[in-house]
Amino acid sequence: MKRLMVVYGTRPEAIKMAPVIEALGRSPMFRPTVTVTAQHRGLLDQVHALFGIRAEHDLDILAHRQSLADITGRVLDRLCPLLRHERPDAVLVQGDTTTAFAGALAAFYSRIPVVHLEAGLRSDDRYAPFPEEINRRLTTQLASLHLAPTRDARNNLLRDGVTPSSVVVTGNTVIDALRWAVGRTADHGYGDPALADLDDTTRRVLLVTSHRREAWGSAMESIGGALADLARTEPALLIVAPLHPNPVIRAAILPHVAHLENVRLTEPLDYGAFARLMDRAHLILTDSGGIQEEGPGLGKPVLVMRDTTERPEALRAGTSRLVGTDRERIVKEVRRLLHDRSAYAAMARAVNPYGDGRAADRTVGAIGHWMGLCAKPSEFAADDGSSGASAPEAPGVEHGLAAQRGPFDAAEGVVVHEQDDDVGVPHGGGDVDEFGRACACQ
Repeated sequence: MKRLMVVYGTRPEAIKMAPVIEALGRSPMFRPTVTVTAQHRGLLDQVHALFGIRAEHDLDILAHRQSLADITGRVLDRLCPLLRHERPDAVLVQGDTTTAFAGALAAFYSRIPVVHLEAGLRSDDRYAPFPEEINRRLTTQLASLHLAPTRDARNNLLRDGVTPSSVVVTGNTVIDALRWAVGRTADHGYGDPALADLDDTTRRVLLVTSHRREAWGSAMESIGGALADLARTEPALLIVAPLHPNPVIRAAILPHVAHLENVRLTEPLDYGAFARLMDRAHLILTDSGGIQEEGPGLGKPVLVMRDTTERPEALRAGTSRLVGTDRERIVKEVRRLLHDRSAYAAMARAVNPYGDGRAADRTVGAIGHWMGLCAKPSEFAADDGSSGASAPEAPGVEHGLAAQRGPFDAAEGVVVHEQDDDVGVPHGGGDVDEFGRACACQ
């Protein structure tokens, strides 16, 4: 039985690692050891509680006003001695956080092979997203096995010179986690009094999340203005907004929408509640990378408030569309999907290019094959629309289309989610992740 150390430190990593940890625990090939850096704190604990994860090692690196350099240094200082003591057969890291990069670097320094989950995402702009683009590129250089979520990600790795035999396309484990969470939380509330009656109305919900630091300033003001315009021109639409505690973001959004009757402002939600909220939504407006993957898994059209994305598969599949941060364009694109039934149906029914709910099992099989323990698993292939999980199989699709066909006085709400940055710095009321979910990072 091989010993695999699973290292992560933030909420998004924990969500995507959770199905893998469960699958490793079921496998006779591995004995997983969960090690958290606690780059996020309260938010990480909440995910562990939801998925029943127990960390064997907690590096507890979180510090007030920590910088990227602080995170990197503390992860190396605390993880390297642990690796020397534990001597796992491999270290598994996920994604593009500073924890992922520093964890991979610590394993490299300890001469322990690195497995990179969600490898190969690229924006081809080293400063957008920052620092994630460089984090994932550096992690690629340190990894021995690259678990790419899509065929595009695989091609990016090959373009970077990665050996083809070291790349396996697994699908994205976030779809596994999302389906589990929606199923487990179907009978629970949303965790905020402002949403207590959300399931008692037929109004359509627009879920909006905005957090990226490159949008701070005039772009965020434009987003706030667009939400106000939508609230006024579409009075039957319900806009729900879990706001990031960061005062920069709140100052840009709140003055535009706080006084509007059909805008629901909430505090950040936990993952289970947010998964339910995505399932309840009719349409999603976001700048989040993760939600570009999750929305299609529930049959929700996703409008992306960015000019570029490292997830082009969704654009090609038709599940998402880039709309930027221009106020008029955001309003135009949202209203088009609210009123054009064929345009909405085309996005809602498109094949989900990111996963089919079996990525965790493929991940375990890929690691086992790499270690010579089992046959190579069949790879995930949905980029061309020939296979994978189509949106109509998700529970929310037909409901959304029915709402689209109904009278337009059924309007659903907009949720503005905003994330803390990779640093995890406290912003007064505490941090949240990219989904606007609470992170007690004090």
